Amino acid sequence: MKFKVYSPDGTASKDLEFSNFPSFADDKGVAALRQVVIAHQANARQGNASTKTRAEVAGSGKKLFRQKGSGTARQGSRRVPHQRHGGVAHGPKPRDYSQKINRKMKQLALQRALFERAQAGGISVIESFEFDAPKTKVFNSVLKNIMPSSGKVLVVDDVFAQNTALSARNVDGLSMTEAGNLNALDLVRSRNILISAKGIETLITRANGGES
Repeated sequence: MKFKVYSPDGTASKDLEFSNFPSFADDKGVAALRQVVIAHQANARQGNASTKTRAEVAGSGKKLFRQKGSGTARQGSRRVPHQRHGGVAHGPKPRDYSQKINRKMKQLALQRALFERAQAGGISVIESFEFDAPKTKVFNSVLKNIMPSSGKVLVVDDVFAQNTALSARNVDGLSMTEAGNLNALDLVRSRNILISAKGIETLITRANGGES
């Protein structure tokens, strides 16, 4: 697939072809992408929500009042769910929400996510991130040259240099990740992605299962 590749300062660009970029002619991989995104979100859940049952709450087990003669409904314990400060019926308990993701499914989902984001025009490529000193203003200027009205942006590099990381960390609406850590969920929820040429090569290699 052909991308517009910008110079390090974002002022000039040229078209470059990236070989072996994932391509699809039908809906192949859509179901896998959906399942992998759900799995990533499930794996991020802590699963530590917990409530106490009637057996676990503190309180007396004494019968509140006699069975008959009071004119009200019979009550056996103060710890029952319908009493104030009683236990919770069918409440959440700690559980493991994690889902196993098959390696081939994860790879197919990454390929499909890359293809979808590229088709939507959400991927911009820069030759490299070059900063002599950590300057947020300079990074912001480069970003505005490439994406004048992008809103939130995901910046991806093969490995971030220290000056690049320090320059980008205070830019509003910007998040960073390395190409080796990028997953299908990142691609799905990031409408605007700025990636270095080396970073996209690494990503294509990962998407092809290690084959460049």
